[in-house]
Amino acid sequence: MSKVTAFFLGITAYVIWGLSPIYFKSIQALPATEIILHRIIWSAICCLLVLFFITQKSQWLLLLKHPKYIVILMCTGLILSGNWLLYVWAINNGYMFETSLGYYINPLISVFLGMVVLKEKLQKLQWLAIILAATGVLIQIILLGSLPWISLLLGLSFAFYGLIRKIVPVQVFTGMFIETWILVPVALFWLWYHPTAETLQPYFWGDHLWLLCMLAGPLTLVPLILFNLAAKNLPYSTIGFLQYTSPTLVFLLATFYFKEHLNLYTLITFAFIWAALIIFSINSYMMVRKNRH
Repeated sequence: MSKVTAFFLGITAYVIWGLSPIYFKSIQALPATEIILHRIIWSAICCLLVLFFITQKSQWLLLLKHPKYIVILMCTGLILSGNWLLYVWAINNGYMFETSLGYYINPLISVFLGMVVLKEKLQKLQWLAIILAATGVLIQIILLGSLPWISLLLGLSFAFYGLIRKIVPVQVFTGMFIETWILVPVALFWLWYHPTAETLQPYFWGDHLWLLCMLAGPLTLVPLILFNLAAKNLPYSTIGFLQYTSPTLVFLLATFYFKEHLNLYTLITFAFIWAALIIFSINSYMMVRKNRH
């Protein structure tokens, strides 16, 4: 695969993720919990369909030999579902700026976790980026008198998810298959325990909502596949720049399409985060150039 093709696949994945608020807004008549249940169920069905075309026997043997990995994947599935639930709830309740901020600070949190958990050494510029990001969050706490908990939970949960998946030697698709199918019984039990759920009402299946809910499966799986194809054929520095596409699109949607109010204090926080990301990206570029020589 050429780098041009890989770049196109990568940018397509991030554009899909960045424009996903439009999709979630279209089904906001449903509670966030039920949207996530549909995302779990239809993602699991899509994974099952893809399984007919992908054979990873070695991965299944690995899981049979090490059942602890299945337990870990159940935990990562819960973390990911919690991240999805908070993301959808925030999007549909007017907190798009907070979700954008959460995914801006995610790579910086990942770098910090790499230092603490994986004992990776941080460069001086990386320290500066983390300090700037922390300052931005601290300013919002002082000026607004509240913790940006949505942003922090989104960033932290996805960073921890990525860290655990990095440590566990299970490939992306196999891991996602286990994560989703383990949660399917939980989703079905929730629906059984809540017979008044809108998803179980006759009018839901007579409306277009159920068709839109079905899209949650491919909208979850397709960008993930595109991203992993791109990641295998692109330099890490390029992927690093691409990852800012998604929160930038969410920020632009919130500002110009959904007309959410952006107060001065939140804008100041964003300014610190953007400065941190610029420094972080410059450091990544310098490291790549250094490794090439």
